[in-house]
Amino acid sequence: MSDKNQATGVEGSEAVVAKAKDFWTKNSKLILGAGVFLVAVVGGFWGYKHFVVGPKEEKAADAMFKAEDYFRMDSTQKALNGDGQYAGFLKIISQYSGTKAANLAHFYAGSCYLKLDDNANAIKHLKDFSTDAKQIQQRAYKLLGDAYADQGNSKEALDYYKKAARHFESDQTASAEALFMAAYLAANVIKDPKEAIALYKELKEKYPMTQQGFEADKYLAMLGEYNVN
Repeated sequence: MSDKNQATGVEGSEAVVAKAKDFWTKNSKLILGAGVFLVAVVGGFWGYKHFVVGPKEEKAADAMFKAEDYFRMDSTQKALNGDGQYAGFLKIISQYSGTKAANLAHFYAGSCYLKLDDNANAIKHLKDFSTDAKQIQQRAYKLLGDAYADQGNSKEALDYYKKAARHFESDQTASAEALFMAAYLAANVIKDPKEAIALYKELKEKYPMTQQGFEADKYLAMLGEYNVN
């Protein structure tokens, strides 16, 4: 490289450095402020997660133990409302809102209210529940179908039975049960034979090895459909 080119390169480098210094002089406070803000946000989130959310999740999970025990024992009122010493699902929902345990408590509370024939509250809590665990979500949809059916809201019941049937098809027993409920409801309550036939055919095609799938031909024959392949 010639002396001239070297000089030009040096001058260019000095110009870049000068520009950088000028930029820093003009914007250093803003940059430092943004950095401090970012550190505060990240640090605040970490602290909230580890010192607030973490302990709250643990306490909620501990509180669930006795309520779930009562639920398994079919002590519905105690599972729902507690026993004076241990919290029930309703208190867990209000006291530990936003935790995984409170979310699961909505599922249990909905199930309890369904047993108590309080369909409005069953629907409310089951709708407030959601999970990525497909088998449990499928069960929630099925229970919503039952609650709406008990209310006489056949259209909503049909929709949730179909949701349950198609949400986790790997569980063939539960899926076939939900699909049968949908088909039976369509045929005998809603009086929509076209919908019922389609659902019974789906049942036979998808779950032929289940009890409901095996009996699908019988119900199709009642609707005037014979020798369905």
